[in-house]
Amino acid sequence: MTLPTPSLRPSRKISVFVFAAAFASIALAVTAPVPPAQAQEMQWEDYAPRSTLVVEEHEVTRAKFPFVDAHAHQWGIAEMSAEEIAAMVADMDAMNMAVMVNLSGGSGEELQAKIAATDMHAPGRFVHYANIDFETLDDPDFGEKAAAQLEEDVRQGAKGLKIYKSLGMYIFYEDGTRLKTDDPKLDPIWQKAGELGIPVLIHTADPAPFWEPQDRFNERWFELKERPRRKRDPVPSWETLMTEHWNLIARHSNTIFLSAHLGWLGNDLGRLGSLLDKMPNMYTELGAVIGELGRQPHTAKAFLTKYQDRVLMGKDSWEPSEYYVYFRIFETADEYFPYYRKRHAFWSMYGMDLPDEVLRKIYYKNALEIIPGLDPALFPDS
Repeated sequence: MTLPTPSLRPSRKISVFVFAAAFASIALAVTAPVPPAQAQEMQWEDYAPRSTLVVEEHEVTRAKFPFVDAHAHQWGIAEMSAEEIAAMVADMDAMNMAVMVNLSGGSGEELQAKIAATDMHAPGRFVHYANIDFETLDDPDFGEKAAAQLEEDVRQGAKGLKIYKSLGMYIFYEDGTRLKTDDPKLDPIWQKAGELGIPVLIHTADPAPFWEPQDRFNERWFELKERPRRKRDPVPSWETLMTEHWNLIARHSNTIFLSAHLGWLGNDLGRLGSLLDKMPNMYTELGAVIGELGRQPHTAKAFLTKYQDRVLMGKDSWEPSEYYVYFRIFETADEYFPYYRKRHAFWSMYGMDLPDEVLRKIYYKNALEIIPGLDPALFPDS
């Protein structure tokens, strides 16, 4: 038998040492928890913890009273079949929606086609607002001609006027000058709306954080990450755009305006209340901003109680199950429940448990006051 040479003996000692070290490492691994690799690599937007809070829960899938959705969009409703419209009405019935206000009516023949479709297949359940075409803005008589078209649209059945956020942000004269929301050239339009007795639902700007640095302090950081095109240039500023919006409403006191999306002041209800105090012709609605109220239930309840005559129910996008969060915030005192879209509200919701009379006004009474042509028979005590 050949004995190991002296040169091999040190390697044997090293092997024993390595084995011992490896054994110790394995033992340590067994006793010390190691976070899963997936948890270490998970992105913030994937984090969706399940609450361990045990409290009473009251899911609400049907509003307590019939309601008008004063902020909806059905661009393609003229092309829907009778069966498709019937299915939508069935969803409306299930949640107790009496009337849907389609803000995307268009103008002229497009508007007439939408009105004809819903009048044929679901009479009384839909109303349509007209929209303004700004293509001929540089025409010296643009305001007067747009007002005349609005009058014709109302004669054909439009029940209001919807102004998109493109006004103030994306519409320009041929020389490159931005069309301001309160440009006097548009005054004939607002005057005509007042004469016709129709409301103007006007959407100006976006949430103010879209103009702020997209950093770790921006409350809309996740939304801007998911929708980067929503990041806004610093000029014109949010304050500039909204000041034009408020100037317009104040200057046309004989016309009813709905400042869309709580006027992007759902996070500052005190300021919104001051504006409502100053301008009695200004109303507002809740499209896509219920998440703001759901995180401040005490302040929001006090606001809605004080301004119960000035706020309308509105949702914006059409997804029946998402209305349930509105109902739960309005009608229950539930605590710490999820919103339906994380980029709008990564925080949890709380119910306001609003009194019945406040609910009735938000759900339908205020709409009956300012939107012409709604069928009172659809509402129990109108």
